[in-house]
This record gives sequence, C-alpha cells and structure tokens, in this order.
Amino acid sequence: MASVVPPDVPIDSPAPLGAALQHGHWRKRADLSSGLASVEHFLETAGFDRAPWLVAAFASGIAAWFALPDPGDWLALMAVGIAIAITALALMRREGRYPYLRQALVFVSLAVTAGCGVAWSKSALVGTGGIARPLVTTLEGRLLERDEQPAQHRVRLLLATREPGTGRAIRVRVNLDLDGDRPELAEGAVLRMRVRLVPPAPPMLPGGYDFARAAWFQGIAATGSVLGKVEVREAGDGGGWLAQAQRRLSQHVRSRLDGSPGTIAAAFASGDRGAIAEADEEAMRNSGLTHLLSISGLHVSAVIAAAYFLAMKLLAAWPWLALRVRVPLLAASCGALTGIGYTLLTGAEVPTIRSCVAALLVLGAMAIGREPLSLRMVAVAALIVLLLWPEALAGPSFQMSFAAVIAIVALHGAGPLRRFTAPREEPWWAKGLRQTGMLLLTGIVIELALMPIGLFHFHRAGVYGALANVIAIPLTTFISMPLIALALLADIAGAGAPFWWLAGLSLEGLLALAHWTAAMPGAVTSLPSMGRGAFALFIAGGLWLALWQGRVRLWGLAPAALGLALLGGVRAPDVLVSGDGRHVGITGAGKELLVLRETRSSFARDNLTELAGMAGETRALADWPNARCNADFCAVSLERGGRTWRFLIARGKDLVEERALAAACERVDVVIAERRLPGSCRPRWIKADRAMLARTGGLSFDLADQTVRTVAQEQGAHGWWRPAVRSPRREDNAARVPPDPQ
Repeated sequence: MASVVPPDVPIDSPAPLGAALQHGHWRKRADLSSGLASVEHFLETAGFDRAPWLVAAFASGIAAWFALPDPGDWLALMAVGIAIAITALALMRREGRYPYLRQALVFVSLAVTAGCGVAWSKSALVGTGGIARPLVTTLEGRLLERDEQPAQHRVRLLLATREPGTGRAIRVRVNLDLDGDRPELAEGAVLRMRVRLVPPAPPMLPGGYDFARAAWFQGIAATGSVLGKVEVREAGDGGGWLAQAQRRLSQHVRSRLDGSPGTIAAAFASGDRGAIAEADEEAMRNSGLTHLLSISGLHVSAVIAAAYFLAMKLLAAWPWLALRVRVPLLAASCGALTGIGYTLLTGAEVPTIRSCVAALLVLGAMAIGREPLSLRMVAVAALIVLLLWPEALAGPSFQMSFAAVIAIVALHGAGPLRRFTAPREEPWWAKGLRQTGMLLLTGIVIELALMPIGLFHFHRAGVYGALANVIAIPLTTFISMPLIALALLADIAGAGAPFWWLAGLSLEGLLALAHWTAAMPGAVTSLPSMGRGAFALFIAGGLWLALWQGRVRLWGLAPAALGLALLGGVRAPDVLVSGDGRHVGITGAGKELLVLRETRSSFARDNLTELAGMAGETRALADWPNARCNADFCAVSLERGGRTWRFLIARGKDLVEERALAAACERVDVVIAERRLPGSCRPRWIKADRAMLARTGGLSFDLADQTVRTVAQEQGAHGWWRPAVRSPRREDNAARVPPDPQ
C-alpha cells in the first residue's frame, strides 16, 4: 500500500497537511470546521443570552404559522425544526465540540417548532367560523357582556346563542341604539331580539385590518345590529360584583368630572373608553398619545409602583415589623395585590393582563434582590402571554407594548448610557438636564421602535410623538393618575371636589397637548401598505440591536436599513377594489383619491385612503375629467408604466344588454363589478366581478409592475378565511399579463 506521507518528509512538517487538503473532501471538511469554529467563537464572546432568543424563536414559530398558507407548510416547518434539532444533537454531541452552537441549533429550532404548534393548537381548539351568509332573524340568547359606548350612541352586546338553521353554539356581537337600552339588559339575562347579522368581515383590502381573524379566536361567529325592541325573557345578575363595580366606578368618575376630562379620567380609573369623543380620540392617535387611553404597562406600572413605595414607607415606619420581616417582600406583595385588583377592575383584557404579568415579575425580582428591568424578565412575560394567547402576536397591541419595553431596557442597559446615568456629584440643574436628556432620548428611541409597527398596521406614524410623550407621560403618571386616586379616596369622606378640579385641569392640559400636536403641519405621516418582508426586516434588526451585547449589536442596523430602503420604495397601488366590488379607489390624481361612490361609511373611506397612503380628501370618479360615466358604468383610462390601461367599472345594478356589454369588455383591460357578469364579458386581463372577488377578496393593482395583490394571498388556508367558490375559471385568471393593444 502506498504511503500517504513520503518517507523523506518529517511527520511534523506542514507539507502532509497541505497535501491532504488538496483532496476536495478534506478541503470542504476543513472549511466547514473552520466556519463552525468561527460561529462557536462568536456565540461564546458576543453575550449570547438564551432566554430572550428562545422566546424570540418561539414567537417566530407563531408568526410563521400566521404567514404560511396551509397545513402542509406548517407540518414541513415543524418537521424541519425537529430534524435540525436531532441532527445537531447527534452530530455535535458525538464530536464533543461546539457546545454553544449545538445548544443554539437544538433549542432555537425546537422553539420555532413549538411556537408553530402552539398557534395551530390554539386555533384548532377555540377557533369559531362565521355564519354562512348575512341574514335577518330572531335570536334568543344569554347576555355575556355589555360595552357601553355613549360616544357612538350605542351599547354593544355579546350574546351566547344558537346559529339559525344548524343549532351550533355561537357567540354573536350586536349593536343596540342607546335609546333602546334599559336597566333590565344586564349580564346574565336571556334576551330575545330581531337582528341583522353578517359574518365577521375579512380585510376589505390587502393589508387591511382582519376582524375575521380576531373574531375567530374570540369565538364570535357574527356581528350585526338590533332591529326593534329587545325582549327580556329571564332576568340577569348583572355580571357579578366586579363588572358592576367597574360600571359604577366609570359612571361615578364621569359624574364628578364633566366633558372630555371626565371621559379620559373614566378610562384611567376603570378602563372604560366608550364615552371618549371621536375628535379627542383622533387627536390622541395623531399625536402619538393614544396608548395613554388603553390600560397598559404605563398605567399598571404606575399603580403598582405607587402601592409599592407607599407600602415601603409605611411598613418601614413600624420598627417592630421592620426588624422581624423583610419589608421589600411585604411591599412587593402589596404592590402585586394592588396590580391584580386594578387589572381585574379595568376589565382584565389581554394587554392589561400582559402588563400585569410583566410588572409582577419585576416585583418578584426586586423582592429577591435581582435586577428588576432585564431582557430576561421581558422574555418570561412575553412567553407567558404567547403560551396563553399566541394570537396576540399578530396584533399591534402586543407588538407595540413589548417593542417599547424592549427598547427601554436595551437602551438603559447599554454601557455608554449606564455611564451617562450613573450617580455623581453635580449641581441640581446639571442632574435635571441629564435626566431630561435621557427622557427625551428614551422617547425618541421608543418612537423609532414603534414607527414600523404603526406603519404596518395603521399605515400612519406620528412625527412629533416623542416630544409629546416627554410631557404627556410624566403628566399622566405623576399628576393625573395620582390626583384621580386621591379624589376617589377623598370621595369616601365627601371631600374629593378639590382633587377632581385639579385632575380636570391636568387632563385638559393633556387634551390640549394632543390637539395642538395633532394640528401641527406634518404631524402624521401616511404611507401605503408596507409589505411583510420589509416589516420582518425591521423586527429582525430591532431584535438584533436589543438582544446582543457590545458592538456586534450594530449589525442589526443592516436589516433595518434594508427594510428602510424597501419602505422608501413603497408606492401607492394604482387601483383598490373592495372585496364586495362596491368600493373602488384610484390614485394618481393629485392629493385626492378618486372613489367610485361617495359613502357615509367612515370604515370604507378610511380603508381606501389609509391603504392608498393618502390623508387627503376623496373625489367622486364621475367628477374627474378623464372618466366617462353614465348610470351603469364608468370608463377610465390610466397612463401607467408607459402604456394606457383601460378600466370598465360598474356603477348600477340594472340589466344591461349582453352583446353591448361583451363588446365593451373586449375593448378594456379590466372590468370591475359588484355583481356577477356573464361569460361573454372577456376583458384583456381581469374580470373582477362578484364570482372572482368571492374567491380573492379585495384587490390592489400595481399597473407599472403588472401585478395584482389579493386578500386571499394573505389568508391561505386559515380557518377564518373561507372563499365562497372553488378555484378560478380560466377566463378569470388574475396571473395573465394583458398585451399592450398599442
């Protein structure tokens, strides 16, 4: 047998290694080993904290379940995750090397798999499909919840009942005009009423709000309105003492403070936002202060912190107790009980529970002497919420609250910021300037963290929100909420009037700040719907910046910059078509959005303008000089992408002579109609009639790229999306690219 090493070459010479590496197999193995060693060294030195990254991987699995279209993809993802974990565990344990890399591959892949499985399981266990079609019927059911909304002049009722025709147990949410409300309509009552019901609405347009998904997890099968008087068949108990206490508290606060300050105070005290005027809510939203209206981490933390520090002072003043019991532990217990009570009193909604869990973890850390604000604590809170409510990940509330907390913890945990905020001997004014600068910097960082989320979900972002929050958050936390609490306590002795007056002044200042900020030029930035890819890059970059330590975290700027570049390239769709075909919006006519129908529905108008990235007014298509409209159709020519696109859009419902319609269809690229059109209507590209829209949902056209985006593409085979008919016929194929007739 020939020797690998020539006999005249010493065994310790580098020549044998070089000769061996000339073989491709050994070269690849050496390169792979070197690469694995580099990754291992990186994980060992870059501050790899397992807990936050495992929760991020778990959340990624949930997000993948929502993003992937059908069960085959979900199974494939889970199979790949398990295969990676088994392979990494077997190979790397055998070699006994790369412990950090082995742990990362095994646990991250298993966490992704678990996240996908948890979301799938929750959907299968609690998901409730909507009713088959709209209907008017008489229902009898038990009232589960009632939500008073004086600002909209209505009461929203949630009923447990049976689906007409099938007998399936369902939940139904209906709106009752405030004039028809009466004291007997209390929780627990059995009611009989005539109602108009519709299935939970899917997104009106691609990228729009998906109420059908939210209703699926809430068990709501239909929504609608009450027709006529409600009959009480059996009296109710009022929903228990907690619901009654919440309602009485809200009414008491509004009776002590009139107008808008009273409605804001009621929201802070009891979580009841139903009486807030639409103009005030819009101003709070446009100024970046709307988070103050929903009971979340700010409110829960303020209440728990006040209870904790008050208990610390009072208990420490009792020497006998202070010498025998750990005062921080007792104070933490008082704060925890106060936080739980406040959470229950304000309705125990998922965002409030989430904030309470996080605050309780902080209290526990303080009680045992651990770092109270750390990414591990945030990760544990997020994991608890995602295990119980994985669907929360898809909503803006979860994303915004945890993005804000992660941004705060990561910012204040950075080395340069720790040195900047470290205690030192300095004049009071220098300390005040330093704290003010940190507060302003924190507000800016939070606003930057929340801006992609706001643009993705709401297609708008406040420009001056950081500056407004610098004033609004301290005003709410240290003045308004303590004054409301003191006023409620003083009301026991009938001496709350001075505190209510002061609380009213502070809330008037908050509202004045909101209206002033919202009225500033350029206060709100509107953009068209952001793609999922750009949003995922922003999230990945933000997590990388927050969860790593040292300079390596700056690598997170790369995906964030790429997401920003993609966001900068986003342009408004040329044409938007609602899922029912009734509403059509056309961009490119200046600051006005051309609409097929002027409507009193703010929902339809807001969807069209927001998803077009326009904050301006709408204009009827019939009034546009480039459109030719009669009672039945509008013919529109659009110059896009170097060619002329011709649209034929139906306006009326009267019968049209078929041959004339067929001839008109042949001369255009796209036909849009809310009714079903005959097979003889064959446009050059797309026939978006009722038959096609039932399968695809709403549409958005990008004529320059010759692409069409549909709601169905975003829904996949998830239970809350049910196309009305089977796969498209050939003549309705939206993938065809029309020839240029010119």
